[in-house]
Amino acid sequence: MRVDLLTREYPPEVYGGAGVHVEYLARSLRALAEERRPGEPSLTEVRVRCFGSPRVEPGVTAYADPPDLSGANPALRTLGVNLAMVDGVAGTDLVHSHTWYANMAGHLAKLLHGVPHVVTAHSLEPLRPWKAEQLGGGYAVACWCERTAFEAADAVIAVSSGMRDDILATYPAIDPDRVRVVHNGIDTDEYRPDSGTGVLERLGINPNAPSVVFIGRIARQKGLPYLLRAAASLPPDVQVVLLAGAADTPEIAAEVNKLVDALRSQRSNVVWVQAMLPKPDVIQILSHATVFVCPSIYEPLGIVNLEAMACATAVVATATGGIPEVVDHGTTGLLVPIEQERDGTPVHPDRFVADLAAALTELATDPTRAAAMGKAGRERVMEQFSWRAVAQRTLQIYADVLR
Repeated sequence: MRVDLLTREYPPEVYGGAGVHVEYLARSLRALAEERRPGEPSLTEVRVRCFGSPRVEPGVTAYADPPDLSGANPALRTLGVNLAMVDGVAGTDLVHSHTWYANMAGHLAKLLHGVPHVVTAHSLEPLRPWKAEQLGGGYAVACWCERTAFEAADAVIAVSSGMRDDILATYPAIDPDRVRVVHNGIDTDEYRPDSGTGVLERLGINPNAPSVVFIGRIARQKGLPYLLRAAASLPPDVQVVLLAGAADTPEIAAEVNKLVDALRSQRSNVVWVQAMLPKPDVIQILSHATVFVCPSIYEPLGIVNLEAMACATAVVATATGGIPEVVDHGTTGLLVPIEQERDGTPVHPDRFVADLAAALTELATDPTRAAAMGKAGRERVMEQFSWRAVAQRTLQIYADVLR
């Protein structure tokens, strides 16, 4: 069986959890293909088709935006890449698409080549209305692509039970039997505590002071403005470390810049790294954080929480989406309650900010408890979130739809 994974992101051009997912899924599926154990579905080849610049990795093909669409709406450029992908997958046995950026390629490949189409839902476009700020009318095109692909797919993989509920509520035409839950994974050999301090010293992070670390895009769903407001209430000795860049829109970029400036006017220990750091640098920063914070208002699972836990770091995160399936409240971190509007924003934003600040303060001022939670978090991810298990469950879904 040959499988083609269709994705916008793939290393080295990765900016979110979906790209991380495809990177490790491809690697783990290939490992299963090499093992070919008796009783497991037969997988012979895994190819990856992604957006962007040419890749050197064998079996990976990248597609640039069509030159004739260089000035078009981003959604139209996306569809142009999708059409090229459809032609490229000829000869495959199954296509597996990730995010709306590649869903239409999977759907059209199903129609043109007569092969099964599996989709993994990393997020749902109708639940991210702020994307209209970025795409304009292209947001309606994105929603159409996702709905069309999901409703016709042979199987839909949800990365959490919360995401499965969202899929069935958003797209009631989908047969619930076609929606399966396969949690994201984490490589605990790669993501593990790093005792070094060279990266911290280079970036101006004090390894001996308590710190709260945020990692993520500057996007509405990541909740960074709420964190910046909450950070104003943290004890003065707590460092605020932001690994945040790639703003979705000029508007959200301007809002975050203003809030960071206001925070820096109150405290001197705010470190903002806007460049995308190499993975080893991120691992060292996570390893030394007292608390990792995920203030997202929309998060189907949140691989970054797994990454922090694998580095033995306590997590404070919003109790939304699939996050409660990852973070064990009171054991591996603290969950911050939130009552949400339809678009995910807090019904009571001031209360959410205050609760977030209280949870961060609780752990940042109790490093012994935070360390114990971090240790429990690493044990949890090692036991329940391995990429090998993700690949095995995914491979079984492939076998089921090919029967």
